Amino acid sequence: MLATLVIGLREGLEATLIVGIIAAFLRRNRVPLAPMWLGVGTAVLLSIAVGFGLQLVEQALPQAEQEGMETIIGIVAVVFVTGMIVWMRRHARSLGKDLEASATAALGRGTAWALAGMAFLAVLKEGFETAVFLLATFQASSDTGSAALGAVIGIAAAVLIGYGIYTGGVRLNLSRFFTGTGVFLVFVAAGLVLTAIRHAHEAGWVVIGQQRTVDLSWLAPNGSVQGALVTGVLGIPPDPRVIEVLGWVLYLVPVLALSLWPRAWRPAPARVPFVRTVVAGGLAVAAVALAVGVPAVAASAPHLSDTVRLDGDQTSLKAEVHGSAGALRTRGNGSQAEVELPASTHRRVTRDGVAADRWQVVDAGASSAQPSSLTLDDLVGLFGRIPVGISPSTNPGPFTAEWATKRTTTLWTAAGGVLDATASERDVLTLSGGGLPSARTTTLDRAVWSVPDAVAQRAAATAATAATRGAELQLWAAWLPLALGIAAAAQLLLALRDRRRTTATPAPDPDTTASRGPPADDPTRSPAYAAR
Repeated sequence: MLATLVIGLREGLEATLIVGIIAAFLRRNRVPLAPMWLGVGTAVLLSIAVGFGLQLVEQALPQAEQEGMETIIGIVAVVFVTGMIVWMRRHARSLGKDLEASATAALGRGTAWALAGMAFLAVLKEGFETAVFLLATFQASSDTGSAALGAVIGIAAAVLIGYGIYTGGVRLNLSRFFTGTGVFLVFVAAGLVLTAIRHAHEAGWVVIGQQRTVDLSWLAPNGSVQGALVTGVLGIPPDPRVIEVLGWVLYLVPVLALSLWPRAWRPAPARVPFVRTVVAGGLAVAAVALAVGVPAVAASAPHLSDTVRLDGDQTSLKAEVHGSAGALRTRGNGSQAEVELPASTHRRVTRDGVAADRWQVVDAGASSAQPSSLTLDDLVGLFGRIPVGISPSTNPGPFTAEWATKRTTTLWTAAGGVLDATASERDVLTLSGGGLPSARTTTLDRAVWSVPDAVAQRAAATAATAATRGAELQLWAAWLPLALGIAAAAQLLLALRDRRRTTATPAPDPDTTASRGPPADDPTRSPAYAAR
């Protein structure tokens, strides 16, 4: 509730001040206010419609798409609030003059619709920002009702304060007000960054940096005032993850410094390009250091062995994989075999919760090792019972047997070694003769060999640890250096722009510089002239 109250108060007061400045100017120039109020009302209704429309669209989406849309809304809200803070810090002092200049230009065009359009655009900007920011805050709040109540109270208070300032009954230090609320909104926006990253993970967009950092359940217990402040207002969950904390810090520190940096400490315009260049160099050095230094830790990530023991007809397996093709060799019980794994049998799958490479090879053909004639006792020995459709009284046997065998060999690999492997056979048996009026077909399945369950479970746990470690390294060795590199490039481009603007500013002409009195060689400056 506190976060939405401050948002409604600040955004509402900005809009109210803009409307008040325009209204005061129009009253001084004896211009009717009806066109302005028409534009303001249209902008307010459109802003409300945008908020409700986004909410309805989100509710109509499936769960994963809802998380994705909440991520997008959160990012847009963060961009809006950051731009609002920066814009207000730069233009707060000249806001009235700028608006009056725009109103003068609109009034000079001699049309009421120009004034209506000016008020419409000014209020629509604030209203759209408020709608998106409040919607993102509602999504991050556990109590939507209290959050909506806080927004209503904040907007109502802003209207009253704005009216009081307009009539002269309320005096408010707007510089301190916007600075204080700006700092608070920086923390709220940083919480929205954290929430957006979590929604992105739940949508399946962000899968790296999901290691837990600290347990804040002691700081924000459910149902407590601290919990409402930390979780509900600042958007910090009790179990922040690595990438969430990283995003929170990378947003909060520079934006907060920008909001609180004293004007007296700001560099002169001529030194701004140099300062930006130094910042860009520092960011680039940090990016290179991470990209070069972090991959060296990859050697410590756990790996699986390419040789495992087996249960069944074979006792050991060795896999050799080269890209999407390979081979596996089995041996034991006085025999050995090799199975080629062509690239056409390769797939990327999930096995026991681990992303793995799978090869599945199927060999089919007639079996020469099976008997060609079977009795009733042989059938009972194979199947444990007499197959359905055969009666000992009318089908006494013996039967002619035709066999077709299909062997399926499957290998899963992950973390550089064998995750699991199985080989099974399906025998298709066709019986004829022995008193059968027609041929009967039945199947017989058996496991040839397999990796023991305990070994496969240990391998899956090791592969999961390796995947987590790899994702963590990818965050620090790839994504963070990329973000720092983009920030460095942006600062360098801004430095070049500022340098171009500085050099393009014309220097003052010495001949036109104001001086005290006539030039030194002017006769009117002589004592004789003064005496006359």
